[in-house]
Amino acid sequence: MARIFAILVLLSGVSLAQAPSSPSGSGTTQPPNGQEQKKNAPASPSNADDAYKVKLNDLQGRVNELKEKIFRTKTRLAILKESILSTSIAGAEAQLIHRNEMGASFNLEKIIYSLDGTPIKTKLDKDGDLADQREIQIFDGPIVPGNHTISVVMIYRGNGFGIFSYLRGYVFTLRSSHTFHAEEGKRVQVKIIGYEKGGMTTDLRDKPDIRFERTLAEAKQSPSDEVDSK
Repeated sequence: MARIFAILVLLSGVSLAQAPSSPSGSGTTQPPNGQEQKKNAPASPSNADDAYKVKLNDLQGRVNELKEKIFRTKTRLAILKESILSTSIAGAEAQLIHRNEMGASFNLEKIIYSLDGTPIKTKLDKDGDLADQREIQIFDGPIVPGNHTISVVMIYRGNGFGIFSYLRGYVFTLRSSHTFHAEEGKRVQVKIIGYEKGGMTTDLRDKPDIRFERTLAEAKQSPSDEVDSK
């Protein structure tokens, strides 16, 4: 009997030794060591670089596409502008001519011309060459139809002799402007003339003045006799 009891105790000890053990108070088993860390580990550096390159390439593509659209828009605007300007100025022409009708008592030293506020011609006297020119072309070409304003400054120096020698100390600065109309299909010519106004009894100091003469004709044809004086 005692031998049978000893065998039962021995068998019980073997069963207890083979039974799996679990932590106290827990009904779950722990995963193998390191498995949880692998599951929650961040993406590798190589994957992050690939994602960044993909986003960068996508952004660069959008920028290039935007640049292309801007370029095409600028090209269309330039073509449209050229078309509008060529259409608008093709039908009108203008010729502006400076003319000097002053006598020997006045030497022209300088002329300054502006068209619609933009300087188009400045000329200084060199050894009398400016005063010797009776006419000087200021502008000749197509112009936008409509009203335009030509402004001029003429500077003369007195060249008196004899009883008029006092004129040598005088400088005459003449300023004037004139608005003319450029008509579609027409050629307008404007002469800007420096001349001596008055008569025999007019003091020489009061003589220098400017007048404008305008002639109108079909484009590329000889002008008519229409004259507008100041």
